[in-house]
Amino acid sequence: MDFTYFKNNLNRINSFELGGTDAQFKLAPKIRTKFTEEIIHSKNPKKAAVLVLFYPDSNNKTTFLLTQRADYNGTHASQISFPGGKYESKDFSLENTALRETHEEVGVLMQHVSIFKQMTDVYIPPSNFIVTPFLSTINFKPNFIKNHEVAELIHVSMADFLNENNVSSQVLSTSYAKNINVPCFKLNNYVVWGATAMMLSEMKELIKKL
Repeated sequence: MDFTYFKNNLNRINSFELGGTDAQFKLAPKIRTKFTEEIIHSKNPKKAAVLVLFYPDSNNKTTFLLTQRADYNGTHASQISFPGGKYESKDFSLENTALRETHEEVGVLMQHVSIFKQMTDVYIPPSNFIVTPFLSTINFKPNFIKNHEVAELIHVSMADFLNENNVSSQVLSTSYAKNINVPCFKLNNYVVWGATAMMLSEMKELIKKL
């Protein structure tokens, strides 16, 4: 998808109704769907935010960024995610959290980014976070500078993302279940599952309306 076309249609994307959990659950393990809003609320989850950053590649094709987290002793080590992190008291909004964390993790300056849509929250059971994704654009490909939290930068073309052949499933062992069949995206030779896949699923339904 041409980035100029994408930018010119942001108002349309912003007007589209979100698919919500129905769209998210298309790429969620079945065990994940048992977490109702009531159950999630009762767990008093911590807040976090992530940024979906769209930018043009060298051919002006729309691209967005995923990251592979560094290998550490934690719940989400080495997993594929969007830049983002935990809401902190110094943040005046979740949007600010997403922008601040993106700057810290991959070096993108906050003032260069334009957020245009807030997506549906995603609950992450292992770490008890409720994560708010924000869609955004930047008018050029940034000079990304990853910090210690990021192992790899993954530049995903919109064309590959929208290709139905890149939706699959894989048997995985998660923090709450062993050897289960998990729906996933296969992008740039990475398997993307869990909360990130759920966010991508809702985003895909939205963009396909263009």
